[in-house]
Amino acid sequence: MEHISKYLTRDIKLSSYEDKLFKSDLMFHDHMLVWFISGETKIIQSKSTFTFKTGDIFLIPRNELATIINYPKNGLPHKTVVMHLSIERLKKYYEKIDSIKKGKPEQQIYRFSNHPLLESCLASLIPYFDVESEFPESLATLKIEEAIHILRLIDPGVDSVLANFDVPGKIDLVDFMQRNFMFNMSLKKLGYLTGRSLSTFNRDFKKLFDTSPQKWLTEKRLELAYYHLAEKKKKPIEVYLEVGFEDLSHFSFIFKKKYGISPNQIT
Repeated sequence: MEHISKYLTRDIKLSSYEDKLFKSDLMFHDHMLVWFISGETKIIQSKSTFTFKTGDIFLIPRNELATIINYPKNGLPHKTVVMHLSIERLKKYYEKIDSIKKGKPEQQIYRFSNHPLLESCLASLIPYFDVESEFPESLATLKIEEAIHILRLIDPGVDSVLANFDVPGKIDLVDFMQRNFMFNMSLKKLGYLTGRSLSTFNRDFKKLFDTSPQKWLTEKRLELAYYHLAEKKKKPIEVYLEVGFEDLSHFSFIFKKKYGISPNQIT
């Protein structure tokens, strides 16, 4: 797999995947603004699945669990311009704003397909990736602030997300795990998202589920895979990544160990 990233700054990059696909389970610490030059991406969350392709622009909020699968398309690589909207930059930006309409933040993916102002802002970065000299930090700040300003013009409600600087508080562990078990994240990150240290997460999990997180996660993912295979009539190649497994052979092995038949025998 060949992945090429060109950075203008740590917050602005041009990303390209040349291989058949790239899959990752992610939780971004920054809000991510992404413009698709070519290729296709499927983003799977606990309640929604999104597909983005050439010309699409989306904003994924920080601290959101998601499975992301990137595909080349029509003989072209999966190529995007990615802009990190960090908490540090957003705090400086909003310090200059007199009034902000703050509501309850909706941790949803925002789609801005083919919006001319936003596309023009991100497309203007392309020539700089071929310049060998260092990209000025002052210019990076201007471009990021331009993008934030356009986002707020398009959807004033985005302030509730971008101007929210809170860290996750302690939440219902059972509800969270039931909704997010398919994301292959470290236990430390799962603990953070539920407002717990790793040790507290493990202790609370054992108390609530009477088993270890690893065993419970494997069982839940296998159950979901069985449902997709038997009820949705999907193929194993379509299922294993979406339910939280990284390797098709390993998935087939443990699936057969649990159910006595291979995934292919169900479909």
